[in-house]
Amino acid sequence: MLRIAVVGSGPSGVYAAQALVQQTRVPDVQVQILDRLPCPYGLVRYGVAPDHEKIKSLQSSLRAVLEHERVGFLGHVEVGTGGLTPERLLELYHGVVYCVGAARDRALGVPGEELPGSFSATDFVSWYSAHPDAATRGFALDGESAVVIGVGNVAVDVTRILARGADELRTTDVPHAALGALAASGLRETHIVGRRGPSQAKFTTKELRELGSLPSAEIRVEQADLDLDPAYTGTAEVPLPAANRRNLEVVRGWAALPPQHRARRIHLRFFLRPVEILEAGGRVAGVRFERTVPDGEGGVRGTGAYEDIKAQLVLRAVGYRGVPLAGLPFDATTGTVPHTAGRVLRDGVPSPGEYVAGWIKRGPTGVIGTNRPCAKETVASLLDDAPALAARRVAEDPAAALRESGQRPVEWPGWLAIEEAESALGRTLGRRSVKIPDWPGLLEAALRGPGRPESDR
Repeated sequence: MLRIAVVGSGPSGVYAAQALVQQTRVPDVQVQILDRLPCPYGLVRYGVAPDHEKIKSLQSSLRAVLEHERVGFLGHVEVGTGGLTPERLLELYHGVVYCVGAARDRALGVPGEELPGSFSATDFVSWYSAHPDAATRGFALDGESAVVIGVGNVAVDVTRILARGADELRTTDVPHAALGALAASGLRETHIVGRRGPSQAKFTTKELRELGSLPSAEIRVEQADLDLDPAYTGTAEVPLPAANRRNLEVVRGWAALPPQHRARRIHLRFFLRPVEILEAGGRVAGVRFERTVPDGEGGVRGTGAYEDIKAQLVLRAVGYRGVPLAGLPFDATTGTVPHTAGRVLRDGVPSPGEYVAGWIKRGPTGVIGTNRPCAKETVASLLDDAPALAARRVAEDPAAALRESGQRPVEWPGWLAIEEAESALGRTLGRRSVKIPDWPGLLEAALRGPGRPESDR
């Protein structure tokens, strides 16, 4: 028997577990998925916007893996603290696959970034997704204008949530406090701003088009911004990829629309680089941008001309970075764990029994499905190493050993109890299932679940 721990229950972790139990090279592999949170699914639960129900339905396929007879779930287990080090995990399991993602957002590095009213989009997503670490952080939505810096899918998501009416979100699992704040929001203008042109924006066309289908918001595009883009004007020397061409067509269509005078407006702006977040009264009052132009080499250069956009809320959505895990090597430049084909490298040499998959392996790139081949590559390396791994002596019952060391894992029945508690909460509020947004509430619900040791109740 080969006992493997997978650290992280998001898509990369679940895909790694799936590859381990579906392969035939090593017939008896037992997998335990450990997660710091008492809830599984990672960014599918805490990163996908609540109105993206089709993507959130991916939880069903992830659930099928987590309910496999040779897969166990141990939530509320934090690796890297409290004595549960990577070294200790290798005493409990034959091998460990780290799928811990990229949890930190990238900073802008401009003056005023720390002002009240300036947040990462990650913080905002965590808030409306009911991440328990965000439970005490509310967002003042009583201003008139917001600026979202970045032109990727996360920027589109947070803009869409700001621009939607609360009635449109009432049927989702958005936490009740966030729903109330969004219902009372005074925001009427949201500006999505990128330093390069629309032909180089990173959002997918499907996400982009959703902005144009919001019943209570209209899109406005500055023709002067489009005229700076060589792909728009037809002067680009390099052929445009199909996805970027589709984005450009969508933006071109919006630029031609007359004003629709809806309750909310989304301004899509390009060729503006943030240089300072402006302050008034001790909090955010706007953002100063430098106008940029194409530099002829695929980038942009500053022009020395500036434009201020008033805002009481600023969200930066300019990418993610991996976070070091105590006891694991980490490359601060790439924000990843050094590896070769998924094998963790310590001082340039593969570390027996230690592996990585997902964003902590390759950086924050790709879509959810990209994690599947990434996980399969890592698992193939692990299976190649299986004879040596199986020769190691490890704990007979790792979960029991974790409890003996002071951990209080939430196992699968505890997660099912959280699900039921969220359904019950939804019923009391006249809504569908509503997420529990705080640590005490989640753990209290989990402790009510069947199958918990009496010592944990």
